[in-house]
Amino acid sequence: MTPEEQVQEGRLVGAVTHYFGRISVGIIDLTDTLRVGDTIRIKGATSDFTQTVESMQLEHEQVDEGTAGQSMGVKMDEQVREGDQVFVV
Repeated sequence: MTPEEQVQEGRLVGAVTHYFGRISVGIIDLTDTLRVGDTIRIKGATSDFTQTVESMQLEHEQVDEGTAGQSMGVKMDEQVREGDQVFVV
């Protein structure tokens, strides 16, 4: 990835490992910090959209921040798929 592409996509913070379609929640394995209020870009083979993180859950508890190594549940505006990358923009 060129530096220009990296700036355009933002900072990689994790990847989607599961999606619960009925409740529109994606599970993201974090490799960096993610906070409520951050603008994220979800990018994959068929996904490419931007949204604001409005709520996150860790072990069914509302949290304001997640750190590397945690798996967070995030309410999604669109369907995401396993392997989609998550960037903070």
